[in-house]
Amino acid sequence: MQTPTNDRTEERLLAEIEELKRQLHSQQPGGRHRKPGRPSAATLWILAIVAVAVLAGAFVAGYLPQVSRQTALAKESREDVTALPPVNVAVVEQAPGKSQLVLPGNIQAVTEAPVLARASGYIKTRLVDIGDRVKDGQLLAEIEAPELDHQVQQAKATVDQTKSALEQAEANLLQSKTNRDMARLTYDRYNALIAKGAVARQDVDSYKAQLDAYEANMVSLDKAVDAARNSIAGAEANQRRVTEMQGYLKVRAPFAGVITLRNVDTGALVAEGQTLLFRIAQTDRLRTYVNVPQADSTTIRVGQPAQLKIPDLPSKTFMGTVTRTANALDPATRTLLAEVQVLNNEGFLLPGMYSEVNFTTPRLEPPMIIRADALIIRGEGPQVVVVGSDNVVHFRSVKVGRDYGDRIEILGGLEKGQHVVVSPGDVVREGVKVRPVLVSGRAAKD
Repeated sequence: MQTPTNDRTEERLLAEIEELKRQLHSQQPGGRHRKPGRPSAATLWILAIVAVAVLAGAFVAGYLPQVSRQTALAKESREDVTALPPVNVAVVEQAPGKSQLVLPGNIQAVTEAPVLARASGYIKTRLVDIGDRVKDGQLLAEIEAPELDHQVQQAKATVDQTKSALEQAEANLLQSKTNRDMARLTYDRYNALIAKGAVARQDVDSYKAQLDAYEANMVSLDKAVDAARNSIAGAEANQRRVTEMQGYLKVRAPFAGVITLRNVDTGALVAEGQTLLFRIAQTDRLRTYVNVPQADSTTIRVGQPAQLKIPDLPSKTFMGTVTRTANALDPATRTLLAEVQVLNNEGFLLPGMYSEVNFTTPRLEPPMIIRADALIIRGEGPQVVVVGSDNVVHFRSVKVGRDYGDRIEILGGLEKGQHVVVSPGDVVREGVKVRPVLVSGRAAKD
């Protein structure tokens, strides 16, 4: 195939031949006034020579470049056959100074309590059901217990009876005191007359014994008054007890929250301290318990922020705070129990939900990061294939850290900036020279 340059050369040669014909014609006798005749032998020879020259030029211009191209293609084929095997390599990078620690958590209410019956009886009225939001002290149900009303009346009557007994004891004590004072006065008079011999000694002794008897009786009555007062205190305490029990007939919410369980209905028989009526949970603030591995336990501190993600709510992120830790590892699992509290003003979170808690933790010695498909597991342990500056392959044992799925932490055995082979094949052997092809953002070594 001729090139445009060859075409132009042939056209130029043909033009020169035509010009030569005109010149030869003009040199004949008579010039252009003479009719053209048969060309001479010399002219024919000249035309033949020119034609051969044109054909030779066309051959040189068309054939030789084609031969040159074929020679170059053959040379490239031979170079491809003898070229180094290409391998994909990636750059070893260092992990950032802060890492993301994602742990599973179980959401629970900050405050949750069962509401049991404090009085035996029948449910007279049930005012709430599951899912209802209640306020602190709100009436939840009423219990009907007529026998408890009778106990209250009986306790009140007992208090009145003990008060009457106290009044009687005080009256007896007052009378005994009066009799004692009279006996003392009589004794003092007779004791003064005995010195004058006006009365007999026997009469004086008789009044003295009578005085002692009144004094002993007054002490007894005084203790009876104390006993009556104690009886009143006991009766009043019993009255307060049954009265408070009567107040428990109205079941009220211990705090503001949501009714998560309703276990009874109107007319149900409940027993004091045994029947579970409701379960209430405080859901405006929730808490999540997570078990932090021992390797990261020293990075979790009270007051540290955390993010909560719910798999069912992928577009929402909830901010929480570490409120407390166990400050001790579980010897069975070697984990630290930590509590993260989060506000739930919008009510998207529910107690019992599964969550993923994300902590941002500092790293004093960030490890190296490689692609997961660059790691080789052999009998010698985990290894990677390193391509040196001379493009020679070397197998190197490494210490594996955290696995992120597409990336793996290397705790030892590699340095930042080295090149490791990605998905090494059969051509990668120890000491083989290869041609690295970078699959990450940095330039490969030549």
